[in-house]
Amino acid sequence: MTQNKALSAIAGLRRPITVDVLIVPGCSLLTAASSVEPLRAANRQAGRMVFDWRFVSIDGDAPLTSSGIAWPVSGRHDASAPRDILAVVAGFGAAEMTDRKLTAHLYRAARTATIVIGIESGAWLLARTGLLDDHRAATHWEDFEEFATAFPHVDLRPDRYVIDGRFITTSGASPTLDMMVDLVRRVLGHPTALDVASSFVHDDLRAAGDAQVNVTLGDASHDPRLVRAIRIMETHIDAPVSIAAIAKRVSMSARGLEQLFTRQLGETPGAYFLSLRLAAARRLVNDTRLTMTDIASRTGFSSQSALSRAFSRQFGISPTSSRKGRASVA
Repeated sequence: MTQNKALSAIAGLRRPITVDVLIVPGCSLLTAASSVEPLRAANRQAGRMVFDWRFVSIDGDAPLTSSGIAWPVSGRHDASAPRDILAVVAGFGAAEMTDRKLTAHLYRAARTATIVIGIESGAWLLARTGLLDDHRAATHWEDFEEFATAFPHVDLRPDRYVIDGRFITTSGASPTLDMMVDLVRRVLGHPTALDVASSFVHDDLRAAGDAQVNVTLGDASHDPRLVRAIRIMETHIDAPVSIAAIAKRVSMSARGLEQLFTRQLGETPGAYFLSLRLAAARRLVNDTRLTMTDIASRTGFSSQSALSRAFSRQFGISPTSSRKGRASVA
């Protein structure tokens, strides 16, 4: 494993590692908790304060999480104050947070931190600063295509989390827990990291480069060729490749791949691929202001009408009606 200079720098500190956890409105409670609970457990296992964190917000008020619960913070975030780690925790709505003052604030804050972490949708906010350009990064699988389109200079990966230089990005709550345990390992060693994981009965630690799809498959017994095939599908939502081409890339025949999907997932690879594309389309319909034509293009449909027909068959409602219903609930 190539040594990471930024991580080595904080691991060598002889004082508590300072962590600013910037909570952005709309983030998940589970994700926010996953960003600090491993650090708390590490302090307990070490019998001393190894990590010294505090929760902050942009305006000093308690941000509302995605479940409507306000997350207490210590106060307003000071972008000029040095810290070892800056963790930006964001969720729903981050893609639409285009305020220049927020972007400038994060840019200044990131320059004074040794390590910068974009947690779940936090990668959106960091990418907007330009700091992730020419870096590898991860984001939630539902946002993959939209993120890749918005930030073509970011080397987006379908991984659970990515460490590239002093930047770390995670794709969700569970990968954030894995990443923080990995951070504990680099600072305190493997035995302590295992103790931290065990304290959460988290005995299935995933590596950074593991595909996010492992979460949805939920079982390490799945054939690795199946995982690779789904990973290919996830990275070709906007320009679907044929099942035969996918089968060839995982060293199988098309018939063999179909049998594998049917045996392990109960549906054909074509049906599974279509479900992935429609799930991405539904998120874009409900969570963005993109036109239906743009959504069709981004999810591999030849036209708006083709998207509408497939969407209606899958979800029992047209894309337009789904968007209107979501707006009325909001």
